Formats: sequence, structure tokens, C-alpha cells
Amino acid sequence: MHIATLRLHGIAGLLVAAVAAASAGCGTRSDAVRVRAAGLELAATVEPASPRVGENRLHVELRDAEGNPVEGATLSVRVHMPAMGAMSAMGGAATVVEEGGGAYRAEFGLDMGGQWVVEVRAAAPSGAVLSGEGSLTVGAEGLRLAPPGGAPAEHAEHAAMPGDAASAGEFRMPPERLQQVGVRSEPAEERELVREIRALGRVAVDETALEDVSLKVRGWVGTLRVDALGDPVERGQVLFTLYSPELYAAQEELLQALRSRERARATGAPERADYLVRAARNRLRLWDVAAADVEAVERRGEPLEYLPIRAATTGYVIEKNVVEGGSIEPGQRVYRIAPLDRVWIEAQVYESDLPLVRNGQAARIELPHLPERRIESRVEYVYPTLDPATRTARLRLELPNPDLALRPDMWANVSLRSELGRRLAVPSSALLQAGERSFVFVDRGEGRLQPRRVESGRRAGDWVEIVAGLEPGERVVVSGTFLVASESRLRAALDQW
Repeated sequence: MHIATLRLHGIAGLLVAAVAAASAGCGTRSDAVRVRAAGLELAATVEPASPRVGENRLHVELRDAEGNPVEGATLSVRVHMPAMGAMSAMGGAATVVEEGGGAYRAEFGLDMGGQWVVEVRAAAPSGAVLSGEGSLTVGAEGLRLAPPGGAPAEHAEHAAMPGDAASAGEFRMPPERLQQVGVRSEPAEERELVREIRALGRVAVDETALEDVSLKVRGWVGTLRVDALGDPVERGQVLFTLYSPELYAAQEELLQALRSRERARATGAPERADYLVRAARNRLRLWDVAAADVEAVERRGEPLEYLPIRAATTGYVIEKNVVEGGSIEPGQRVYRIAPLDRVWIEAQVYESDLPLVRNGQAARIELPHLPERRIESRVEYVYPTLDPATRTARLRLELPNPDLALRPDMWANVSLRSELGRRLAVPSSALLQAGERSFVFVDRGEGRLQPRRVESGRRAGDWVEIVAGLEPGERVVVSGTFLVASESRLRAALDQW
């Protein structure tokens, strides 16, 4: 019994010693890495010094330019691993606690070995903001951290690490290997960017030139002269004849006024009946009876039972609502006539392209049924509304159409050129996406490649604008980018073994 008790005490002592040793190991911190910007200095250490799978801590001390602790800052920390192949992204925002005296603690968990991305952002009560980004690797001592975009050395310091490159994430591939796999790099440079916006258009009639034929009196159709949709009509051409009791009575009044004027001319007041003639003629004019038809009634000396109704414009019948013998009510639209010697092109542009479209902008129109014909035009009007279903806006172009090659409802391809100005840009093949982040590989010479996070802007053909993260003249990989990315991930995965 005594021997067994001794053995139990010995095992317990070993367990206590093991726990103490483990606790001592967990309490060690890495050397501090420092980031300076916007009048702030951030010093960060990771606990344990060699991050592990499971719970870890990031300790941050924040000071101003005079070295005074900055309290009450808003600190956010994200530790995550981007998606790779079929594996989804892991990690996320850490839990941050302010400890006082400018010290902050962020707790985060790592679900697996490998290299993890670290992002830190500190917003001081003064409004100054400092950001840092870098990485840590499970099983490797220390932490990398630098301002976004890779700041010069005087703005960022980090502890030396086994196998550490000159910059965070940098690795080397033999130049002959780069040549074998077709990796090619070019300098980022400022250039004039031109964005081409392509839109699908539809030929439409000029709405400002449409003419409706409607009557102001009630009547019945006699002879129909224009009896089919698409018929061409000329201004003044007879469309149909109409019997109307009101028009017939108005003709009788005109003839009676003419006879009264003739009798008045034989008296001492020859002008006394002139106003009656003017009033009768004016009534027929207001009822849209042509002047030539009024003169015909005056010459005839008796009213016309069926008065001709004429076209007020030249064009084509695109709507017809009348048949011979049919009745017509006042205000009823009988015909709609559209001139086609000038037409509209109505095109739809996406909401995202709308800021690049303006009135007067040059446009090129191509017709699928006439591939050899290209028409230069300009944007006449951008409509102020948006289609909520397609998220597109409508714009209008106006074109002469003397040969009637453009017919309503035909399709047309519209191209608009938008000058973006001189911008820093790289070929679109150089840009890679990792979730919401964009990055390129900077060629630092002698086979050294560094992944660099950048902020991209607008795209223009084969080029993409770089808003932040690159300087003019820096060389970036433009061919074989995915092979380089695969090599970078492989190197990061092997570093933990």
C-alpha cells in the first residue's frame, strides 16, 4: 500500500511538471514587429512564439509619435486562410480586448497547419488610422507584418525568422525554371486607358415625329383609300372619306354665308356679311377640313356628302383602327403614321457602366444583317430611370435613314468609347483574386517573386487600373501567373514540415 502511494505521488508530480512546462511554453511571446504610419506606432507579438493549431493570442501596443500610449482606439484583427482549390476559406475576425495603457489583446484560433494571413487595423480617437498586413505560420516562430502594399524598410520592422525572405511571402524560383514554364514579367506603367462599352440596341421610330389621325366630330367611313398597315402615305394624301352630320351642316352654313355676302355687295354696306364667311370657314378649319376641300365646296356650290380626310405628314402607317362603313367617335385614333427617314436606336447599358456614359458621347453602330456597314453617331439622351428587373439604363441615338435600311424593331450592336485618362495599369492577366482581395506577383529579379496585395480599379480591355499597392516601374508577372501562385502556395505549405 505504501509503495503504491509513492508511485501515485510520483506520477502526479510528473503530470504537474508537464503541465507547468506546457504553461511556460504557452506563455512565451515572439519578438515584436513594428509598423509606423500616420503618426502612430504599432508593436505586435504573437503568443505562443511559434503559433499552434488551436487557440493563440496577438498582443498589440499602440503609441503615438511622442511615444505615449494610445487608449480607446478601435482595433480590428483578422487571421484567415484564403480558399485553395476545393478547400473553403477559414478563419476570420479575432476577439479584441483592451487591457489599458495602450495595450490590446486579440484571441484567435487556427484550425490547421500552414501559413495564415494576418490583418491589423488601428483607428485612434484622434482619427489617425494605421494598418498592417502580413502572415504567420503554424510551427514557425514569429510574425510578419508590414503596411499594406509592402512599405519601405524604414516603416516596417519584423523579427528574423528561419528561412525569412527580404519581404513577407517572398520566395525564389530558378530563372531557368521560370523560363521553362513561360513566366514573363512587365513593368507597371501609366497609360491612357480607353474603356469600350458594348450594348445591344433596338431600332425604334422617332417618337417626336409620330402623327395620329383622329377626328373632332362623329361620323361614318365611306371609301377607305389607305387600308393596310405599312402603307406609305404622303402629306395631304386622302386616307378615307367621311360622312358627318356636323360637317355637312357646317358646309351648308358656309354656302349660306357666301350667298349672304353676294347679296350684301349689292347694297350700301358690302362688307356686312364678310364675318359670316370667315366664321364658317374657320369652323371647318378647326374640324381639320383641308383648305383645298373648303375651296372645292365653295366652287361646287353645294355640300359634299363625304368629305375627304387627309394625312398631315409623310410616313408609314404603323397603326390602323378603321374599316369601310365603320363609325368613328370624336377623339378616336384612326391611324398612326411614323416617318422613317430618321429613326432612333435605343440601347441598354448596365448600371455599373452608367457613370461612363454621357450625352454627346461618340458611338459606333453595327447591324447584324449588314455586317459591312458601320454607322458613326452620338448619344443624344440618357434616360433618367433604371429598369429594376435587368438593372440597365436606356440611352438614345438618332440616325438618318434615307434608304430605309433601318426598320423598327431591328437589332443593332452599339459600341461606346469612354476615355478614362492616364492611369497606372497592368495587364489583366497579372491580377489574381483571393476572395475579396486582389494581388499580383512582383518580380524582384534573380528569380525572387513576392505576392503583393493591390487595390484594383476599372478595367479597360486587356488592362486593369491599379489604385494602390504598386509603384510605376515595378515589374509584375503577366504570364504564367497561376503557375507562380501554385508554387507560392506549395512553398508556404512545405514550410511547416
